[in-house]
Amino acid sequence: MSTRPDSGHGPGAVAARLTGHAATAERPLSAVLTEVVLDSGRVVVVKHDDAPGAMRAEAAGLRWLAATGTVRVPTVHGHDGGWLVIDRVPPGRASADAAARFGGELAALHATGAPAFGSPPPTGPEEAYIGLAPMRNVPGTDWPSWYAAHRVLPYLRRAVDDGTLRPAEAAVVERACARVPELAGPAEPPARLHGDLWNGNVLWGADGHVWLIDPAAHGGHRETDLAMLRLFGCPHLERILDGYQQVAPLADGWRDRVGLHQLFPLLVHAVLFGRGYAEQAVAAARAALAR
Repeated sequence: MSTRPDSGHGPGAVAARLTGHAATAERPLSAVLTEVVLDSGRVVVVKHDDAPGAMRAEAAGLRWLAATGTVRVPTVHGHDGGWLVIDRVPPGRASADAAARFGGELAALHATGAPAFGSPPPTGPEEAYIGLAPMRNVPGTDWPSWYAAHRVLPYLRRAVDDGTLRPAEAAVVERACARVPELAGPAEPPARLHGDLWNGNVLWGADGHVWLIDPAAHGGHRETDLAMLRLFGCPHLERILDGYQQVAPLADGWRDRVGLHQLFPLLVHAVLFGRGYAEQAVAAARAALAR
């Protein structure tokens, strides 16, 4: 842990400005994250991102989730331009009991709802992000058409333009998009989503609870959050799903729709990380068309 004085523009100075407490030490966690100890004894994490509106969107998302009193998210101390300060979550171990509790909490979060599919958090920008990729929050009333138009096709077009996805492969995804109305299952109201619920954003806390970070929060279909949890694996996933089902049972056939909901994150990853994810997206589209 470094105790060098802050220059007045770095993470320690930002933490002091946004919390009202002087920084006594700081430790880089990554290129964009710094752990800062305050003179109050509190430990915070300072995040930096120069993308326009990114920190505003993340802060708004965390507050929108926290306002429900369902899932646990770190306290937001403030954001300022490209900076965000939140509480640090002391790490613990994954456990089946914590997973089951989290499943119920996630179901309760989704049930709090959103004004529309694609609606941003009340204080969040329309032009937001999912990870490092831009994500536009455009409200819609019909999930199948909204999902195709605003969560799949924008990333498909970019992947084609970048040469990551071949036109013939894109046609497969486009056919799947055309069939979303018949593949989507029973209509559901807009759910309040974390929006980027992969394993890296699920923290197993020392307090025995699951904490969520880095949301791309918006109104969407609840199965999308669950599909993203499955996409990259998550400890005790079946216990999470069991806990979820006990609170808010999923519609019949939901497991068959996982690939449909994974088209969105797979294409985001294709745009950000390349060809391997593009191939997975095409495979998911083909599987959906085969139903």
